[in-house]
This record gives sequence, C-alpha cells and structure tokens, in this order.
Amino acid sequence: MSMTLAQLLAPMTPEQFFAEYHDRQPLHLRGDPAKFAAVLSWRGINRLLDMTHIWTSRSLMLVLDGKPVPAAEYCEQQTARDANDRLMQPVVGKVRDWVARGASVVMNDVDSLTPGLASVSEALEGAGLGKAQANVYISWQSHKAFPAHYDTHDVWAVQVEGEKTWNIWEGRAEWPIAHPVFKSQTQEHHDQARGKLREAVLMKPGDLLYLPRGWYHDALAEAPASVHIAYGVHAPLGMDVMNILVERVLYDAEFRKPLPRQDGTAPAKFALTQRAGLLGQRLAELCRDPKVLEVLGGFVAGYRYSRGGYDMLAARGIAAPATEAAGGDAPAFRVIAGGAKPVRRGAEWVVKTAGGALPLSPPEAEAATWLLARPDVTAAELAKAHPGVDAEALVTRLAGAGLLAPAA
Repeated sequence: MSMTLAQLLAPMTPEQFFAEYHDRQPLHLRGDPAKFAAVLSWRGINRLLDMTHIWTSRSLMLVLDGKPVPAAEYCEQQTARDANDRLMQPVVGKVRDWVARGASVVMNDVDSLTPGLASVSEALEGAGLGKAQANVYISWQSHKAFPAHYDTHDVWAVQVEGEKTWNIWEGRAEWPIAHPVFKSQTQEHHDQARGKLREAVLMKPGDLLYLPRGWYHDALAEAPASVHIAYGVHAPLGMDVMNILVERVLYDAEFRKPLPRQDGTAPAKFALTQRAGLLGQRLAELCRDPKVLEVLGGFVAGYRYSRGGYDMLAARGIAAPATEAAGGDAPAFRVIAGGAKPVRRGAEWVVKTAGGALPLSPPEAEAATWLLARPDVTAAELAKAHPGVDAEALVTRLAGAGLLAPAA
C-alpha cells in the first residue's frame, strides 16, 4: 500500500496547503470512512496487540483521566527478546481490566508495523516534511487522556474509528523542541498559555487534522470508542546546521587553538572579544561554503526514517510465489455504510446505497444484516456464519456498492 501527500490531503492540493497552512495554522479536512480504512482497523489493532513480545511499558502505555497508569499496575517483568535484560511487559488480563475502567491505550512507534500505518508516514516524508513517527491512541467516551498541551513536532492526526472532539486553542508556543527547557513547563503554565478556544473540531472516520508545532490542543472521545493515529513529523532544524559545522571546524586550526587566558584585565577581555569575532566570521564563511551547503542539502533531503525494503527471496534472485506476494492473510473489509441494513420492499429485499437500491435474495439479506452490523469482515467469516450464500460474491457486490472498503 502506498500513499502520496496529494492523496492524504485530497480534496485540498499540496500547493494550497503549503501556501496557507503549513507551519501557519491548523487544518481540518473532512473525509469519508473509506479514506483511511486500509490504514488501521479494530482487526488490525488486535492483531498488533497479539504480538505480545514486541510491547513494553514504554511502547504500550495506559492513561486514565489524564494520569499515566504506573507500569507495575499492568506489566510484569520478563526477559528481553534480544538479551538477558529484564523489562516490563504488559499482561493481557491487566490491560483489559484497566480498559474496562476507561483507561486510554497508547501504542507508540507503530509506523513501520504494517503497510497501512507506514503509508501515511511515507506520504509525509516523501513530501520532504521530515521524519514521521506514529502513535495510536485508543480512547473511550468521556475519558480524557491528556490535558491541554502542545507538541514539539507537527501533528497529523488520522481518525480511523469512532469520533473525537479536539479543542484547538489560540495559543502557540514559539517553535518548541524536545528539551527540558520546554518539557519542564507546568500544567498551570500550559493552561494560561493556551489562550482562548479557537475552535472545537469533531473528528470522524476519514478525517484529517493538521496542527503546526507548538499549537495548544486537547481531545475527548465522543463515541463509545475512538481510535486515531497521530503522526509526529520532526522537520530538520536550524540547530542541525550547528551539528554539521561542528564536524567541519575540526579541520580549521582557529577552532582548535586555546582561547585567550582571562586575568580580569581589559586587554585580556579585548583579546577574547576579538577571538570570538574571528570565530563567528569563520562560521559565517563556512555557512556559505559550497561543500558545507552540499552536505546540508543532502541532510535535509534525506531527513526521513528507513523502514521496510526487506525481500529475502529477491535478494537471492528468486521470484516470490503469487500467494506470498499477495500476503498470507485473507483480505478484510471495513463496513462504511453508516447504519445501512437490508429492508423489505414487497416481496423483495434491498439495501440502500449511494447509487440506489441493491437487490438481495432472502438468504443474502440475512447475511448482509449480519455483516453490516460488524465493524469489519472477511469473506471466510461470512461463509462460516452464513454458508447458504456465495460469500465472495456478496462481499464483492457490497464493496462495489460503496458499503465496504478494504481494511487494514
């Protein structure tokens, strides 16, 4: 699965986004439920969580009404997969108990775990916006995970399940970074700095929300369950120029010389001032040096994470069998009908679609009623529940009518 920035922003164009919104102001774009159906679904979430050995108390966190749940309350010590070190690993039963009490679930650093999750990161990175890292936030109605705050990176929020209201405040911190100077600010400071409410945005499946770095916000689930993926995009900064210059000044003798000794006299202070001025001049010259600019340009252009690319058979020059190339799991379809269900018209059964009424036989109507009441389904599951219908054909017809969409 692949995605571009144009597809992510549609119907808005990237040109309009960069001219009016990027690093300027928040943006909320409405979408239909099918837009991000292949990015993540409840089925995909459960599949990821079932990979129990990849999760720790840092990668899988619980938050209840604004307060993190201590790791000891839902984890136990286990041996790490790649060493004899001990780590805290979530316990399924304990996590389920906290979820039953309303705890939000945060799945960190998931952008390389599935093709769907990676597709959004690759769209953002492919547009040169920076390194894109993703966290999944699962929350429940009337339980707020985090109070008003800002992030030290741009936020691209993709709503995949349920609904969530985001409060977007007027306040914006001035290009904060992940440093104790900013991380140590108190909640009292944030509550004052957030300013007045700018707007309340109701996010529904298929919606996209963009928040520039430093913009104050908070969110609350409105549906019984809500899932969004927050892609944090870290752009290269002016401070990164200094890291490149540190490497370059190793070859300049002036930067390797000792600074003038200070004895409190005016000549000594003057000598230090002169030396600092000279070094500043050298730095200015280096910033215009073609070799330095070439390195800087390459750094900015390549500022993205490396994910994917393994193909063991191709590495040996062997073509993958068609079944492996297509993926081993049966394709799942997400129900995007929004309450649609078969109804009887005289002697016939139909289900309403955007393109009109889709006729169904009585067995198909019964199967479709079962199917459309679920969040997602595979043809195999439908065939098992309703063996009297051609499951593949029915799923194909419902998908063609816009009632189903491929799911993650």
